[in-house]
Order: sequence, then C-alpha cells, then structure tokens
Amino acid sequence: MGVPRVIFRVCETLNCPKFQYGDSFTVSGVAVMMRTNGDSSFVSSAAVHANQSRENCEILYGDFVKIIIKYERADQIPDCLISCSGCIGSLRLEHLKNRKTGPEQEALINSNKEIAFLLEDLGRFPFFQIISHESLAELLRNAELEAFKKDDIIIRQGEAGSKLYIVAEGKVNILNDTGISISTLEQGEIFGEMSLICDENIGATVQAAADCKILSVHHGHFQRVLDRYPAMQRYFTKLMAQRLSRSNKIRFDDYASGMIGRLEEIPPEALFQTLHTNGKTGILTITEVAKGTARFSLRQGALIKASYAGQKGKEAFFRILREKKGRFKFNPGLPKEDFDVPEIGYFMKLLMEGLQQIDEDRSARKQRQPAHSGEEDEGGPTSP
Repeated sequence: MGVPRVIFRVCETLNCPKFQYGDSFTVSGVAVMMRTNGDSSFVSSAAVHANQSRENCEILYGDFVKIIIKYERADQIPDCLISCSGCIGSLRLEHLKNRKTGPEQEALINSNKEIAFLLEDLGRFPFFQIISHESLAELLRNAELEAFKKDDIIIRQGEAGSKLYIVAEGKVNILNDTGISISTLEQGEIFGEMSLICDENIGATVQAAADCKILSVHHGHFQRVLDRYPAMQRYFTKLMAQRLSRSNKIRFDDYASGMIGRLEEIPPEALFQTLHTNGKTGILTITEVAKGTARFSLRQGALIKASYAGQKGKEAFFRILREKKGRFKFNPGLPKEDFDVPEIGYFMKLLMEGLQQIDEDRSARKQRQPAHSGEEDEGGPTSP
C-alpha cells in the first residue's frame, strides 16, 4: 500500500513573501501514537514537497507537519486556512484531487514532480476528463515540458508534425498562413493533433501569446494511447470539426476587414490606434503623401516594421504622424518571415512620444511667429 499522499494548491494568499496563487505542495505521511507496556511513543513519516522552484519556508512546512499530526494521515486533511506561525502572511490551500494516487501516478510523481503537479491541475479540463486519471498519468509520464517566451514560435506551418502539444501554463495564438491570429488556446487546451492524426504537415503556425510552458508527447506514444481509448478518437474527431469551422469563419472575417480611406477623414494617430486596439495583423500602405509611399507592418496590433521618407523604425512612424493628406489601404496578413519580428516598441508609448514631438514643434513655431511678424510691421509701411 502506498504512502498516503495529497496535493494542495494555494487558492488565496495575503502578504506571503515566498509563495503565490497557484503554487502547490505534495504532503505525505502518517503520524501515530503507540503505547506499549505503559510507555508511549510517537512515530511520524511526514514529508512536504513544494512543486515549484521557490525559496523554502521551514515555518510553513512545520505547520503542514503539525496538521498531519492532528489528522494522523495526510489524505485525511480537509481544506483549511493556514496562517504561518511567525510570519505576517497567510495562505489558503485546497485539495487538487481528493483521492489517493495510483501506481501510474506514483511512478509519475517519482520521475517528474513538476509534471505530476500539472497532472492534477490539467485534470480539470475537458480533454483530460475523457480518460482515467491513471491513463493521463501514463500519457504525461512520457511528456516533455518546455518554456517559451512571448512571441516565440512553437511550431511552424509546413513542418512535419511529430508531437502533440498541451498548454500547461499561459496561452498561445494559432496563426494562419498570413500571420493572422485565428484562435487563442489557453491552459489545458491542445494543438498539433491534426498533423498527427491525418499524417500531414503542420497546418498553422503556433506562437506564444505570453510566456508559457508547453507539454509535448511524441507521435508514437500518443498514437498508442489513442488506439487504446476509443473515447479519445471520438473527442479528436469532434474537436477537428469544430476547429475547422471556427478557423474558416475567422479567416473570412479577417480578409473581409481590409480598410481603405483617406487621412483627411481619419488622421494617422486615430488610424494606427484603431488598428492597435482591434489587434490587427497586416500591412498598412499610405500613398499620396509628401515624401512618397509609406509602409507599416503590424502583428496583433503591435508595430513591427515602418518605413517612410527614407527612414525606418520609430522615426518613420513619427514622421507619418505629421501628415494630413494621403490615401491608405490596410491588407490583412504578413509574410512568414515577419511572424516573429520583434516589436519596434510599446505602441502607446511610441504614439505618445510622436504626438509630443508634434506638439513641441508646433509650440516652437508659435513662439517664433510673433517676433517675425513684428519685424515685418516695424519695417513695413504705416497706415495713414
């Protein structure tokens, strides 16, 4: 029989200097009082493991041990509010799963404690509820966990599909062949399954929408688990149909949202702010302006390329903000080489800096104008 074990997750924190919401702890062991021939002995096998890289807190761990002593077994501890004895902080912790771990879960916990925590956390999502907890542990025991930064490309369209991916933390964007985001996937959702099931190359680029952690399962192992559980096959068939319908609708809406107009009707600052606010991806071309054609590339509302009047980057952006006349056209989509080009800068900061420069120039001109007019009046003819 395995050691009683239960996982707690922080669901509320107040002024705790070391732990935060979502952190988890694996608590195991028993505590018993034994009496023999009138003598008493106390025996405890209590153990506490923090399932994330944080600075250890002996005070909190000691409080966990006291609770095991109170309830005698780790798996008998109820939901509770723990106030650190000697610290101003407090934590409220809840069971992730109120059940014992089976052999597959024990093996997973022993091999990879970080993925073991994810097993408990991901078990709340639809895909993982169609198979048993033990089968999920079997799937994740062969998984790899990798961290990605915002805007990192995780998989690219056209590459050979070799893995099933699971969003463990954060979120990702699904991009079509022109770089337009057609869907966002968050914790517990999966991608990469179509290329594995259909034996085709990857159909869409996936990019980190924020810092994230991704679990991946190799094709061979995924296929074995899929063959073993018909319910998973039905789930993926339904999922693919839903995603295809949704992506087609979003793709149509994006291509139908091309914009044309004149700067006389909408000034440059309002035009760029509209594209930013609506998270547009594409190329804005402005013609019939003083210094030739201007071109700007945006990805999900962020400015990533700019060229105008022989200048590039933010200087080209600042220059176009001064224009009052011209014709613009926005075409959704980007070339593949622009999918992961870094942003020129934080958009609102760029916009405010550009408008501030215009205001400063306008003020400087106003200050010069009265003196210039006075000289003309002083040297010109006088009225009779």
